Amino acid sequence: MSEQDSRVMHHPAVVAHRNSRAGDVQLRIADAITKFAGSMPFVYLHAVAFAVWMLSVESSPWPTLTLVVSLEAIFLSTFVMIGQNRQAAFQQIKADHDFVEQELELRTNTELTRAIHLMTTELHRRLIEDGAEQ
Repeated sequence: MSEQDSRVMHHPAVVAHRNSRAGDVQLRIADAITKFAGSMPFVYLHAVAFAVWMLSVESSPWPTLTLVVSLEAIFLSTFVMIGQNRQAAFQQIKADHDFVEQELELRTNTELTRAIHLMTTELHRRLIEDGAEQ
C-alpha cells in the first residue's frame, strides 16, 4: 500500500474486498498482470519486442508472430474477464453494504419521525389542557 493509500479513507466494502483479494495468491497474480497489461509500459515493451523480432530474430516472422500474438490475446482477454469479474464482485459487495446502511438510516429516520410526532402530540395535548384550565 502506498503512502497516499494509507492517508485516504476507503469505503468499508473497498477495504474488505481488497483484504479478501490480498489473501489469494492467484488473484494477486491476476491483478498484477491485469494492472501491467493495462499500462503504457506494456504497450512500449510490445512495440519494441515485436520490432526487434520482425527486424532481427526471424527472416520470416509472420507465422510465428501471428501465433504468439494470438496466444497472448487469448490470455490477455482472460485477464480482462478476471478483472471484470473482480469489479462486478466489488460492485455487488458495495451495493449490499450501501443497501444495509440505507436501510439502517431509513429505520433511524422513521424512529426519529415517530418520536417527534409523539412529542408534538403531547405538546399539543398539554397546550390544549392549559388553555382549557384558564
